[in-house]
Amino acid sequence: MADEGALAHAPVTVPVDLGGRSYDILIGRGLMTRVGTEIARRLPGARVAIVTDETVGRLHLAALTASLRAVGIDHTAITVAPGEESKSFATLAKVVDGILAARIERNDIVVAFGGGVVGDLAGFAAAIVRRGMRFVQVPTTLLAQVDSSVGGKTGINSPRGKNLVGAFHQPALVIADCGILDSLPPRIFNAGYAEVAKIGLIQDAGFFTWLESNWRAMAAGWPERDEAIAIACRAKAATVAADEREEGVRALLNLGHTFGHALEAGAGFSDRLLHGEAVAIGMVLAHEFSARLGMAPPEDTRRVVAHLKEVGLPTAIGDIPGPRLTAAALMELIGQDKKVTRGKLTFILTRGIGKAFIARDVPSTAVAAFLAEKVA
Repeated sequence: MADEGALAHAPVTVPVDLGGRSYDILIGRGLMTRVGTEIARRLPGARVAIVTDETVGRLHLAALTASLRAVGIDHTAITVAPGEESKSFATLAKVVDGILAARIERNDIVVAFGGGVVGDLAGFAAAIVRRGMRFVQVPTTLLAQVDSSVGGKTGINSPRGKNLVGAFHQPALVIADCGILDSLPPRIFNAGYAEVAKIGLIQDAGFFTWLESNWRAMAAGWPERDEAIAIACRAKAATVAADEREEGVRALLNLGHTFGHALEAGAGFSDRLLHGEAVAIGMVLAHEFSARLGMAPPEDTRRVVAHLKEVGLPTAIGDIPGPRLTAAALMELIGQDKKVTRGKLTFILTRGIGKAFIARDVPSTAVAAFLAEKVA
């Protein structure tokens, strides 16, 4: 971990190596003032359509547009409602129409300025308008900076499940201003923390141990924040470079997501359960299920639960407010998961902290029995 110390003093660049579709992730404080310069330098002459939500727009849109004006970039802004409900066909149609109405051309740029919802929505719009436009991610939440802005997954939800309509469409650039996270409410920051912890739980037990000791400094905005974000981005960049379209090792990044996406859908894609909160519960369930099958030591599961609880994240289905979710409903939603292959369930399970693996043909009867206990 010591070699990451320099991140406290200067922005860093994490490359995502995808041949002709390669791009950089810029990480550091104060980068909002450089967005216009970076776009003008890398994508000269382009006009910009900014897609943001009402909350981010109120807090930060003026800073972004000032950065674009400073280098003479013509721009328009399209604002959507905050929250998971905006990942819908109706909102996608609004964004697409806004881009076309502004006469943004194929060689211009869509800027996704917000959290994971805006990034997925704007990225999908960029993938389909004029048969594909360039786009830049300027993520404003921890979850988006370490996870959803990197790797080219874009899309919207269906009433039948999470992210079931979408496309792989890589950004041209990601600019992650760590300082902008200071404005996040604790609940939103914590939800993003689940995706940081996920990196340790998948493949880096040492990083998870480091997080157990340093998460408070990271939450406070000390240099540990930049360090953790860069480590997480490097891990995801390497995985995406090895498996861009999730045909193999990239599936490991879905630790906790099969359970988590079902929980999100069951909660109505609402503020009852944020995506990162669903992932936190899902990662606990994945560890508990793995331990139930005799694959992982129970003490590792207890350690995961203790850490996520300490951070302030939910760790059990019973922590979700509102109407009780049923095992039958969750199993129906799991059956719609993108990782289902010819009706066979695929889960990311674990042999312990830092030892995730892809488990194919998981018996649905075992999952149903496990969930029946967890919702009781």
